[in-house]
Amino acid sequence: QVQLVESGGGSVQAGGSLGLSCAASRSTFGINVMGWYRQAPGKQRELVASITSSGNTSYVDSVKGRFTISREDGKNTVYLQMNSLKPEDTAVYYCNALVYSVRGVYWGQGTQVTVSS
Repeated sequence: QVQLVESGGGSVQAGGSLGLSCAASRSTFGINVMGWYRQAPGKQRELVASITSSGNTSYVDSVKGRFTISREDGKNTVYLQMNSLKPEDTAVYYCNALVYSVRGVYWGQGTQVTVSS
């Protein structure tokens, strides 16, 4: 079992930056993939960025060049640095962890990001 706690959401004007953190309740060693999803009102949840245990990253096209995902296994934490934010980035952002060995899928409680124009 993995508990995930997000922090760092808030409100910012378009063009600004925010950083999100996701702290895991256990060592992130052995967590195969960690990712950030977001869900805007009336829309489906979408994968924004992910990072594997070997450090390979993937991003949805709409955030490429603006968002950076990273993980610090020594601190059991994954980060999402969001730059050049746009109003369409407004959503609840969720941290996610996949543990293949137990077929585990874990979610944080979500943190609100609001970008005003």
